[in-house]
Amino acid sequence: MEHVAAGETALPVVSIASARIAAFEILRKVEAGGYAGDLLAGRPDLDSRDAGLASEIVFGVLRFRAQLDYLIGHYSGRQQKLDPEVRIALRMAIYQLRYLERVPAHAAVTESVELVKRARKRSAAGFVNAVLRKVNRQPVAWPSREVELSCPEWLLARWERQFGSQVAGDIARAALLEPERCTRGGRIQDIGSQAIVPLLRLAAGQSFLDLCAAPGNKTAQALESGVQAVACDLHYHRLAPLKGLDAKLVVLDGSRPLPFRCRFDRILVDAPCSGTGTLGRNPEIKWKLTPADLEDLPRRQRALLENARQLLGPGGILVYSTCSLEPEENEAVVSSVPAELVIETMRRIPGRDPGDGFFAAVIKSVESVNG
Repeated sequence: MEHVAAGETALPVVSIASARIAAFEILRKVEAGGYAGDLLAGRPDLDSRDAGLASEIVFGVLRFRAQLDYLIGHYSGRQQKLDPEVRIALRMAIYQLRYLERVPAHAAVTESVELVKRARKRSAAGFVNAVLRKVNRQPVAWPSREVELSCPEWLLARWERQFGSQVAGDIARAALLEPERCTRGGRIQDIGSQAIVPLLRLAAGQSFLDLCAAPGNKTAQALESGVQAVACDLHYHRLAPLKGLDAKLVVLDGSRPLPFRCRFDRILVDAPCSGTGTLGRNPEIKWKLTPADLEDLPRRQRALLENARQLLGPGGILVYSTCSLEPEENEAVVSSVPAELVIETMRRIPGRDPGDGFFAAVIKSVESVNG
């Protein structure tokens, strides 16, 4: 039970909607390193309506975070250091007040004040209430493109160098939109990612290795062709969604020497990556990612690719793919493969192409060239 500090007046307890409590708790965990999609999926206690509102608030706050932080200073009249719990409550309320149509203003304000008290930041409740009473829907002149596009400047600068200013802006704007939901075989799978498996040119009876299989969407898509599949990932719990599929499941670290004695007709290396092609779906990535990550990730990606190539049988095809837009994780990794073995490359860019962004390279076996 929270105690009222000396000099404070005890106020009646106001109930807070389950959706807002869940959203607040999830956003706190995201700040600590969690991922919104996983955290929302781990809340079976929410009914469909509450889950929908919690998801809308969580992803909205993460997509528009830079705008929301600017608006906190705009309405408070000054930029100041705030406790994380206070800033999260303000972001949530301002998002609801300015960006959502059907949320009652009084609920957004009152319950956000109560969330601050619930987080034992009662001394900030008056400040939060005062700021939120000033929020309106009048247009605001954003101070920079980083704020307007709600994207870190260093990422925008990278995309501008690689794709040009117009495309860089389109990528950032696409990340502010809720992605289209597509279903294949009962699984939600991005429309863009569905274009990767066809590059393998699968046929019934072929042996197929999916080296980084979780959550299993591409393995499921490959099984539609009648292949004999082996699906691998680093942790068993990540393979759990594949249990109902007709595939052999193997827990391993694909960046280390692989345990298979056989070779495979087809191999998919859908490598762990920065995920910068999926910011509409995973908006927290743009706030977590650092330039240093783009130095570390390619080392693992190159190891995955080289280990997989050792298992590719005569006449075989390997597809290396990422959902990254960054050249260090794509062209630079594939450059380790002799150019004559690379049949084709493909790239999709958010804002230009439907769905997530990705890179894919189709690679032949050495034997198919020498033979």
